[in-house]
Amino acid sequence: MFSWMGRQAGGRERAGGMDAVQTVTGGLRSLYLRKVLPLEEAYRFHEFHSPALEDADFENKPMILLVGQYSTGKTTFIRYLLEQDFPGMRIGPEPTTDSFIAVMYGETEGSTPGNALVVDPKKPFRKLSRFGNAFLNRFMCSQLPNQVLKSISIIDSPGILSGEKQRISRGYDFCQVLQWFAERVDRIILLFDAHKLDISDEFSEAIKAFRGQDDKIRVVLNKADQVDTQQLMRVYGALMWSLGKVINTPEVLRVYIGSFWAQPLQNTDNRRLFEAEAQDLFRDIQSLPQKAAVRKLNDLIKRARLAKVHAYIISHLKKEMPSVFGKENKKRELISRLPEIYIQLQREYQISAGDFPEVKAMQEQLEIYDFTKFHSLKPKLIEAVDNMLSSKISSLMSLISQEEMSMPTQLVQGGAFDGTAEGPFNQGYGEGAKEGADEEEWVVAKDKPIYDELFYTLSPINGKISGVNAKKEMVTSKLPNSVLGKIWKLADCDCDGMLDEEEFALAKHLIKIKLDGYELPNSLPPHLVPPSHRKSLLKAD
Repeated sequence: MFSWMGRQAGGRERAGGMDAVQTVTGGLRSLYLRKVLPLEEAYRFHEFHSPALEDADFENKPMILLVGQYSTGKTTFIRYLLEQDFPGMRIGPEPTTDSFIAVMYGETEGSTPGNALVVDPKKPFRKLSRFGNAFLNRFMCSQLPNQVLKSISIIDSPGILSGEKQRISRGYDFCQVLQWFAERVDRIILLFDAHKLDISDEFSEAIKAFRGQDDKIRVVLNKADQVDTQQLMRVYGALMWSLGKVINTPEVLRVYIGSFWAQPLQNTDNRRLFEAEAQDLFRDIQSLPQKAAVRKLNDLIKRARLAKVHAYIISHLKKEMPSVFGKENKKRELISRLPEIYIQLQREYQISAGDFPEVKAMQEQLEIYDFTKFHSLKPKLIEAVDNMLSSKISSLMSLISQEEMSMPTQLVQGGAFDGTAEGPFNQGYGEGAKEGADEEEWVVAKDKPIYDELFYTLSPINGKISGVNAKKEMVTSKLPNSVLGKIWKLADCDCDGMLDEEEFALAKHLIKIKLDGYELPNSLPPHLVPPSHRKSLLKAD
């Protein structure tokens, strides 16, 4: 026993940061098994809502689900991120991807069919077996040794159909499968083509399947380089209008605009916008490993709240049933009165209306059940979940915060994420305050003759102008005093409360940077220090 403990201790030292993740994962799993699962089993939660969670659900890497109509660039987007083809990949203008493909890390390249995949305990897909062979024949796992996939997994979905095609049955409940994935992934990316903004009936139903997962949704307006600036503005407005009709939230969804493939831009007018948007999207995806524990904790809380509400609904229906006669009539009455029952339970137990499942779906599911076989309310099971939500979760949250501070920052690396990490193609390289960083000549010098003319109109004394005179010129920029104050601190290199001609030129250069839409540096970069002040600053350092 003691030798086993020694090996365990040694493993902890070697594993380092990995044990921190396992501690949180183990805590989440333990809370679910001890507090939430008994409540779910008692009131048939898994039959109504979502299958029981397994170890793989707690231990899997962050997952991204891509959803969109056919030919919006979902598979191409994955190829763009990985910078590598993957098994099962098909790209074309027609509906090419007809399967769900889980793109995951593997030491060797290969693919696993759906029927084999759902019996693998190491993969978080075992519960997908309930969707039957029609789905499993259209599901596969594509594995390859790619650096990006060491941190995240990506789920490619079949292109959503439009027009007459959407009337053809897939043979399985497409929206139910999407809902299953939505509950388990860390990010849902909806892709739109700048030329195909219409949201078909099937796409609308698919988006509605993400109800309750709004915080995970991001929108990508792809192929935006195929329209000019004026058209892009109209396309963006039309997209937001279309989404507003389908997604019933007061908040505006984050939309990333760009062309996500490794080909030349057809229209370069908005190149800078596309680059900034791509970097924002990359940062969002790169942060997923670091936020994975918080996401799993958040999903567990949502699941626990739903399980609690479900228990109240089921136990109430049981309580209302007669013991002998008129059971069928009473059942029909209770199902029809379900909206009223929801309101009654909200008042009785002080529950938010947003915690209740959709009425129509619940009514349809209740049709096949015998209410007399439901369990009565078990207060101890409810108390266990309440205790978890009120005390256990907060302690686990503080543990996650401590581990995040102690562990190195986890970011997705490899593929497209490394393309702009360093060098001249890094976002902002050679722009704003970074302009002239790799040049020998002082970058301000090219405009200094113009600034010198202004300088000598401000009555310099002994080669310097006072703060009062400098202010008269600086306020003409119409920048707020808080910004001008920062510029003054950066430009007054010797901190004497006055500006010589080089310091004044620097101040004007910093004003230009801000007016061009760039951020000011917190401290003056070495390449912006005026030549006559470089020696004195070096001595001060």
